[in-house]
Amino acid sequence: KTLPCVKGMGRLDGKVIVLSAAAQGIGQACAIEFAKEGATVIATDVNEEKLKELEQYSGIEIQALDVTQKGQIEKLAKEIEKIDILFNCAGFVHHGTILDCEEKDWDFTMNVNVRSMYLMIRAFLPKMLAQKSGNIINMSSVASSIKGVVNRCVYSTSKAAVIGLTKSVAADFIEHGIRCNCVCPGTVDTPSLRGRIRARPDPDQALSDFLARQKTGRMATAKEVAHLCVYLASDEVSGWLAFKLYTNYCAKCISNLHHDILYINTWKS
Repeated sequence: KTLPCVKGMGRLDGKVIVLSAAAQGIGQACAIEFAKEGATVIATDVNEEKLKELEQYSGIEIQALDVTQKGQIEKLAKEIEKIDILFNCAGFVHHGTILDCEEKDWDFTMNVNVRSMYLMIRAFLPKMLAQKSGNIINMSSVASSIKGVVNRCVYSTSKAAVIGLTKSVAADFIEHGIRCNCVCPGTVDTPSLRGRIRARPDPDQALSDFLARQKTGRMATAKEVAHLCVYLASDEVSGWLAFKLYTNYCAKCISNLHHDILYINTWKS
């Protein structure tokens, strides 16, 4: 049975969104919320079986895609006639310091977290330029150039690179009608996080450590992040170029190419 996505105000009516890592967590929540707002969502993921969970929602088309494979990305780009929003959500979290990070760990993380975005943007940006309009959203993290987090060496490095990539693309294509933003969440309760917690020698202590960082006493949810992504995908922020949005509950810190404006920071310093 197909579940109708109840249209709210139709903030994304008529828009076509290509989304990576849509099978679970933040990506899945975003796919559902995008469709609820009237968008046609092309939801991709390397996990095709898990991706099929989205088939029950109207407005969502699923497509198996490994974002580390240039050939697969280019094939998908050729098949899609129009794209309004590209949302790069794929990512991998490596646990450890630089001494725990072997070259293969470094290469894999940078390949998934940074090179995949490079490949996706390179493939879809020409279509946006031809349209003279487009919106790119990249998933970064507070664990990046924003804040040092223990045991997140290569992950933080990769997410800092995403911020740099976002600002570079925005600066280069502002005058062509293209905007590029990134979202920098704190700790979000997702299946990926729960899996990493279970993999620790002491899962209870690992969960306690994650919660200890949150002044609110809880982690953000994937749906809360998705609400922010809907906002970024909409025309309500059409003048925002190269902004970083730090999300953790209702708090946000926004910065652009020239200055930072701090409203609230829920992370403990």
